[in-house]
Amino acid sequence: MLEVQDIHTYYGNSYVLQGVSLEVGEGKVAALLGRNGVGKTTLLRSIIGFTPPRRGRIFFRGADVTSMAPYRIARLGIGLVPQGRRIFGSLTVRENLSVAQRGNGGQQGWTIGRVMDFFPRLREREKHWGTKLSGGEQQMLACGRGLLTNPMLLLMDEPSEGLAPLLVRELEHLILRLKEQGVTILLAEQRFGFALAVADHIYVMSHGRIVHEATPDELRHNEEVKHTYLGV
Repeated sequence: MLEVQDIHTYYGNSYVLQGVSLEVGEGKVAALLGRNGVGKTTLLRSIIGFTPPRRGRIFFRGADVTSMAPYRIARLGIGLVPQGRRIFGSLTVRENLSVAQRGNGGQQGWTIGRVMDFFPRLREREKHWGTKLSGGEQQMLACGRGLLTNPMLLLMDEPSEGLAPLLVRELEHLILRLKEQGVTILLAEQRFGFALAVADHIYVMSHGRIVHEATPDELRHNEEVKHTYLGV
């Protein structure tokens, strides 16, 4: 589904991603683990086209999307749930969803009705302003908005950030349900246990590079990597 080949991304003269490569298989969940500032968000921004790499290539379903504009990449089937949720506080829940909807969803696609069936709490709160939602409700809304672009690949940037443990568990169930429905996911995370619970494969980042990759079970028992790069 996604192949990132040796990308190098900068912010001005700041050299952030220093030769990152990874793959995400169709229908799988891959997780990027690492401390703050190691390049996880920059990698997602490079994939969606917000901060294109200066060197290297990014392929989505075989197509080279490295230099494409973000709106073209989104139209190909990549969705984003950004860090911090970024919902529109001056719009209602339904209006937040409406601005993201692409097409009518077809028989199998995501519609506002299907999103609200998936997140019953959003149906209960559909007339509330974005500013009146709890952190967990805002995260549901951000996920729903991302799904309404009907992506084949969903990028999720720190989805558990700021959530209480009970809501993190609910988010875990949500991602597993999305995987059951065929959504491919690449998520950037800091919560070790959360990432291990949902991912099929894990990439560990440090200083703008992938320093280790493993299955969740392999990483769970690798004390050196956990201590050195994750502080676990």
